[in-house]
Amino acid sequence: MIYMLAPMEDYTDNAFRALCHKYGADFTFTPMINLDALARGNEQAWKELDFKDNSAPVIIQILGYKEGNLKHFLDAFKPSRGFRGFNLNCGCIDPKVIQNGQGCALVKRVTKIANLVNLIKERGYSVSVKLRLGLNQYEKEKKVYLNLINKVDADFFIVHARHGKETYNEPADFSVYTECVKTGKKIIANGDIKTSEQIAKLEKIGVEGVMIGRAAVENPQIFNRLKKEHLLSKETVKKEYLYLTEKYHSTEKNKKNILKRMG
Repeated sequence: MIYMLAPMEDYTDNAFRALCHKYGADFTFTPMINLDALARGNEQAWKELDFKDNSAPVIIQILGYKEGNLKHFLDAFKPSRGFRGFNLNCGCIDPKVIQNGQGCALVKRVTKIANLVNLIKERGYSVSVKLRLGLNQYEKEKKVYLNLINKVDADFFIVHARHGKETYNEPADFSVYTECVKTGKKIIANGDIKTSEQIAKLEKIGVEGVMIGRAAVENPQIFNRLKKEHLLSKETVKKEYLYLTEKYHSTEKNKKNILKRMG
């Protein structure tokens, strides 16, 4: 089973990625980065690509769908140590993102996603897709997510088992993973994953990995806990995080967000 730290804006900076990698995350992700901003050469967007800890494997998550902008960005992009590929965001539920035809509004645009994936693969980079089950219940029932998985040649698919109208208060629908696995594609499960019992169930289905977000902020050692590795005290982990925030110059906002959730 592969363990991944989810991309989270104002959380998953260099310091938190390094912390979670040390405590069992096999892969970490940047926060979602706007492709249009990267193509324009926006300084803040490009700053997210400055990996401080070369030992932590990092996947860059991109939000956007314009092929011209992707080409322009890839022409300027130079991988740094720690880079492990790109991830296309087809899961964001922010109303402004959806209004722009991005995030989970892209799940049904299979040809568009396939073209973006192929552009990245032509440059020799690994590429994955993170998706919800569609924009709404109707799209979930029509199984647009399965259509995307079947027709897109990504290296793996991270399936957040909710549709775009569902909040975190509504449980993730683990029943979808059986049919996702039957596509023959590499599937990573995402949403409400916290226990060893869930891991065992997902492994039995044939899911190859899990992505954890909110539960990792509350306990960065969750990856090692699920791997049944030795755990340290919460105070030790918090001290290490504070050290990393100084080393990698975390923003006060990121630091405050993490410490509040860590308790």
